[in-house]
Amino acid sequence: MIELIYHDLCSGCGKCVEVCPTNVLALNAQARPLIADQGACQTCFMCELYCVSDALYVDPDCEQPRHPDPVAVREAGLLGQYRRDSGWDEWADDPRHRNEHWRMDGVFALARGVPLVGKG
Repeated sequence: MIELIYHDLCSGCGKCVEVCPTNVLALNAQARPLIADQGACQTCFMCELYCVSDALYVDPDCEQPRHPDPVAVREAGLLGQYRRDSGWDEWADDPRHRNEHWRMDGVFALARGVPLVGKG
């Protein structure tokens, strides 16, 4: 579940808001993302995946908020972990991180309410 937004790292691009399939995030008056409806988070990690600034932390617990310590999350190197582990963007050519995000296509389609081809 989305837990933290690090505004000191955020570029303000709004991509996280744009890709969230359940409108968990919104932009505030300064065009910075905020968690508008944490309970609607499906823990799909789309916001974290598309955040090139690694300014978001999504906790893997999809059932309830965990309220992690922001300093501990940063110091543990958890920011950008999903992007690294997925071999996304700058990690795409790193052999230590296989890009297997294609496996999530069905989940992403369901999250966006898009019918899967051949799945009627």
